[in-house]
Amino acid sequence: MSGGRFNHLLRVLWQAVLVSGSKLWEVPTAPLGFSSNHTTSLEWEPQCQYHHLQDGVRITADIPPKLEGNWVSTRCEVRPGPEFLTRSYTFYPSHLFKALQHYYTDSGCEEPTYSLVVRGKLRLRQASWITRGATETEHHLHKVGIVIHSQGVMPRLPARLPSVCVGLTLGGMVPGRLYELYNAQAGRDCLGALGFSMMELGLVRVETQHKPHGGLVQELFLGDVHTDWTKRTYYQPTGYQQPLQNAMHHIHPCPVCALVFRASEQRPPVLPRVPASAPPSLHGRWVSQRCEVRPAVLFLTRDFTFRPDEHSWEGFYHHYSDPSCSQPTFTLQASGHYAQGDPSAKVAGGTEFVFKVTRVSVTILEGATARVLNETRPGSCGKVGGWEVGVEQDITPTDGCTVLGIKLPHKEYELFKTEMDHRWRPLLFIGERPTDGSSPDRPQKRPTSYQAPMVHCGEEDTPTLYHHTNQLKLAASGAKNLPWQPSFVLVLVSLLLLWYDGGTAHSV
Repeated sequence: MSGGRFNHLLRVLWQAVLVSGSKLWEVPTAPLGFSSNHTTSLEWEPQCQYHHLQDGVRITADIPPKLEGNWVSTRCEVRPGPEFLTRSYTFYPSHLFKALQHYYTDSGCEEPTYSLVVRGKLRLRQASWITRGATETEHHLHKVGIVIHSQGVMPRLPARLPSVCVGLTLGGMVPGRLYELYNAQAGRDCLGALGFSMMELGLVRVETQHKPHGGLVQELFLGDVHTDWTKRTYYQPTGYQQPLQNAMHHIHPCPVCALVFRASEQRPPVLPRVPASAPPSLHGRWVSQRCEVRPAVLFLTRDFTFRPDEHSWEGFYHHYSDPSCSQPTFTLQASGHYAQGDPSAKVAGGTEFVFKVTRVSVTILEGATARVLNETRPGSCGKVGGWEVGVEQDITPTDGCTVLGIKLPHKEYELFKTEMDHRWRPLLFIGERPTDGSSPDRPQKRPTSYQAPMVHCGEEDTPTLYHHTNQLKLAASGAKNLPWQPSFVLVLVSLLLLWYDGGTAHSV
């Protein structure tokens, strides 16, 4: 991969939502030290400039990361499938770890079905050449056990299992009792029955947010889980899941953190019931809360505006060459129409949508990419020879752009949900993109999990929709002075990958 050219790590830069206040639950505390000489700090300024968002948050990260401690989910997590779970991972100074994964029947994590307790060893290896800012690891499982909580809903266990798995049948498990699925020393391996994998441990990153008035929030980013169930057990992650938070250094208040921290495999956390949500109200502008890292080495931020009265939408996808989103490469502006469907039958709380992309324009923000596009075949990607740094070009007349994999018009089947965060700000969750780079262009490919949530902007910010794009154009005017200039090969590979729908146009 071209990422081999990256010999230093930069920090993933994101908008941290922090509040003041005392802990709602007590966890033994200890001073947090930074012994690495490779710690850097960055500042994230939110694209939404309004009083509900807090800017100027300093973010640091140790290289290699310090994993010791307990890390917990902050909400009911949704994985492709769908799967609903909460996680509690503990890493010890001896490189040993214990991971608790609690699975549920519902998207609110109110009805636990079974828990997995995983023990093993994790060793840090090297800085990732593929995902800048991440560290690659090597993990070995020692034991994996399962505890059933409900006989009514059993995990995915087949009728026939290897002889070493005798007793692990659909009707033979007693709720509350621990059954061994894997034991490295004894040679027992029944994990294949569950399609279980801890490949997420292959990629790690730890970030520390420093509040302006003191206090810390630490987050652990682990590798993404493949959206295709059959590929999970061998997939090498190149992106991240939603982060876990350090039990000692977390956003306050966090009632879910307390429940997950106190839970065990015999006593899974039962999250508070959330009132049934109304269909999502998309009106207005929504933006990324952080620099987002996706599979296939994608660094971007999103900026969407929805107009329900017109059933229209407009989206900006700002792409970068680094995980801090400080070195812009190009911006995509897409627009079209959408139709709202029924509540999802697979993912409770989600609503189905169909989006149509009818127009896309591209603004190149560094010279090497412009040169690549100027060498494309006439009629395949805008006006040949017309690509200039900082100048927007409409690629709709050429029905998209072949080299970018954009084909117009284009339809996608989506999954949305909205909820309030701990500060009662509206959040928008949009369906997760397929890991293989394909597009949800058929109802059968509709997402069953979500991307990182976007935050709603106040009405007073709507006129500033183009502010961020203009800032990027200004930055592009000095592109030759950027500290990192990609080679022709790197740009070409990036262009083929950065359009993360893998040969199709963006929707949202």
